[in-house]
Amino acid sequence: MTQAFASLGLQNFSCQVDTDNVAWLAIHCPDSPVNRLSTQVLNELSLALDYFERKLPAGLVIHSTKEAGFIAGADIDEFGGLDTPKKAKTLISRGWTLFKRLAQTPYPTLALIHGHCLGGGLELALACRYRLVVDQPGTSLSLPEVMLGIFPGWGGMLRLPALIGAPAALDMMLSGRPQNARKAFRLGLADGIVAPRLMQQAAQAQVLSGKPRRKARGLPAWLNHPLARSLVARQTIKKLNMRDPHHHYLAPRIILEIWAKHKGNALHAPALLEQIICSDTARNLLRVFHLQERLKALVKQGSVLPAAKHVHVIGAGVMGGDIAAWCALKGLTVTLQDQDRARIAMAQGRANTLFKRKKQDPREARAAADRLIPDLNGNGVRHADVIIEAITENADIKRSLYAQIEPLMKPGAILATNTSSLSLEALRTDLQAPQRLIGIHFFNPVAKMPLIEVVETTSIDPKVKAATYAFVGQIDKLPLPVLSTPGFLVNAVLAPYMLEAMRCIDEGIKPETIDAAMLAFGMLMGPIELIDTVGLDIARDAGRQLSDTAGTPACLEAHLARNELGRKSGQGFYQWKNNKPIKPSAGVIPAGLAQRLITPLIDKTKEQVDKHIVADPDLADAGVIFGTGFAPFTGGPMHYRAQCIQDRTPRSD
Repeated sequence: MTQAFASLGLQNFSCQVDTDNVAWLAIHCPDSPVNRLSTQVLNELSLALDYFERKLPAGLVIHSTKEAGFIAGADIDEFGGLDTPKKAKTLISRGWTLFKRLAQTPYPTLALIHGHCLGGGLELALACRYRLVVDQPGTSLSLPEVMLGIFPGWGGMLRLPALIGAPAALDMMLSGRPQNARKAFRLGLADGIVAPRLMQQAAQAQVLSGKPRRKARGLPAWLNHPLARSLVARQTIKKLNMRDPHHHYLAPRIILEIWAKHKGNALHAPALLEQIICSDTARNLLRVFHLQERLKALVKQGSVLPAAKHVHVIGAGVMGGDIAAWCALKGLTVTLQDQDRARIAMAQGRANTLFKRKKQDPREARAAADRLIPDLNGNGVRHADVIIEAITENADIKRSLYAQIEPLMKPGAILATNTSSLSLEALRTDLQAPQRLIGIHFFNPVAKMPLIEVVETTSIDPKVKAATYAFVGQIDKLPLPVLSTPGFLVNAVLAPYMLEAMRCIDEGIKPETIDAAMLAFGMLMGPIELIDTVGLDIARDAGRQLSDTAGTPACLEAHLARNELGRKSGQGFYQWKNNKPIKPSAGVIPAGLAQRLITPLIDKTKEQVDKHIVADPDLADAGVIFGTGFAPFTGGPMHYRAQCIQDRTPRSD
């Protein structure tokens, strides 16, 4: 059977048959670190099913030989040509029909899932009779299409609710939120969870078990009943309207409607399909996905280098402490140095909260906490692969610190500064090996912001750059190369934006009105709340360094005079309670306010591109989206600016 299968000449699949006549169909897309369901892969899967119709196996196990995981979804590159509803319908029909065929095979089928199982990959797994998930850190199951402005059209909207019930399925489909192996098993998304060493044995036993296909039971199943769907849809749309009151994102509402009114089959909803295809939001979110992939590709520059094992962080303030916590969460040994033991203790407290939130298994949370080691005397400097300085923004103090630690660093170690505004040229003057000082600029809050600016000069050792990109990828962040100049990209564009917002306050516009205007525009956070979050003192210092306009806004001076520093002091432009701002009603938003506020940010972005601080407009868009939360559905400030010029219409508020 194996030789006969090989004669099919499939490039993306191979097959082995064991002594119990179980066929093990391996997917292994060549010349790619991950498996993607391209048109060619789907066609080959169809040929494989043709073969198994002729020579029925006792069971079929679909698995991956890729270390990264099962299947990373459809081939996003093919989405670029979907410029008409007809083309989109053809693509959807191909996957829908194929997976329906897989779901109806006369022999039992099983998806053996390790690593990522995303989008179309999960839809394929849902079409199988059984699913086993491998209990390892990288296992992740999700339907992330909504984050691309599209929907899971190959059966996910039909089969996931039937399997785990409407509430849990809608939560997954409308948020794109991934489930790890244990959560997937608890949800009923998987029939079993197995250790890596037992996965083949368990898969064979399950596929031959004769057990019926799993399905939702009780209330979750009842809520998926046609008579209950309208009720569920009404309740869900209320939540969507709270999450996206300005209806910037179309896909969640279309997913809900296809599930509620068309039994999860997008082919029965051509009008909704046309809405998605004609949507600027979908095109722009796909653009953002490609920008993200471009940043991820930078990580590969250091892929041949040894992974970092030990990080030493100097400075246990909010940024330094949270950087240390994040690195420990991601599996590295971290030593945290500060002159103040109490500050280290506070950082450990915040870290423990993070670990408990991110690690569902208490043992894993405890292990992360054990990896974060207090280091008052800085003994970790001698052993660290990466040393991150996160102390006060004072060049003299930083240079003095470097003079102390440089002789202690081991060969090949990276010396990184988390400076947000000082140039590397100003910091490296006294170093014996200035070519290994690089900027690794995190953003606050560290656990939520995906971007890191990698601050470079032409004199930095290329190996240091490559190792830095690899380190950023190792801790699951996105690296953005920027040249060493005050403010780099993100802070440089935020400074005039925040300054304009505070000028509006000086003119009598309420802080909550300003924030409401920008939330309506599509920003994830308003500029005044952002100022409170980063700290009014930080905003003042950054403004002085980065703004061309003299003078501090009167409203900022007034709060600073009362030592009201924002979230960290409990009072700034807003009063803060339980880490959240208390905002009065915004009232009526003045016409043109959002345009006034966003224009300085867009203009500054263009200026940084023109100065080659960032290599090109696309990278600038990526940096501002992932570093500031700039409205993703616009495609980024440079793209938004270009579209506005092309359309020759005023930019909408």
